[in-house]
Amino acid sequence: MKLVLITAIAEFEKDVKKMLKEAKVKSYSYRDVKGFRDASEEGVETNWFGTEMNEIESIVFYAFVSKENVSILFDLMKEFNDKQESISHVHLAVFSVEQYN
Repeated sequence: MKLVLITAIAEFEKDVKKMLKEAKVKSYSYRDVKGFRDASEEGVETNWFGTEMNEIESIVFYAFVSKENVSILFDLMKEFNDKQESISHVHLAVFSVEQYN
C-alpha cells in the first residue's frame, strides 16, 4: 500500500478525478488549496503568472493506493502532462506506508 499526494491547478480537477478512476482508485480525499510560486528570479516574459509572487486556486488529492495501481496512475499523469501546452502540470508524489489500519 502506498500513500499518494497529487497537486494540480483547480482547472485540472476533473482530469485528476478521471485519472484516479482509470487507475482503479476507488476512494480518495481532496481539498481546495492556494498554490504559491515565487518567480522573483525569473523574467516577466517567461513567467506564466506575469508577476513575481503568485497565488493560484489549486487542489490537492490524497489516497491510499495499491502498488500496482500507482504505476498506472504515474503513466496516466505522465501522458496527461506530456499533452499540456501550459506550464502547469499535475504533480504526483508517492510515500511508502509501513502500517495502516
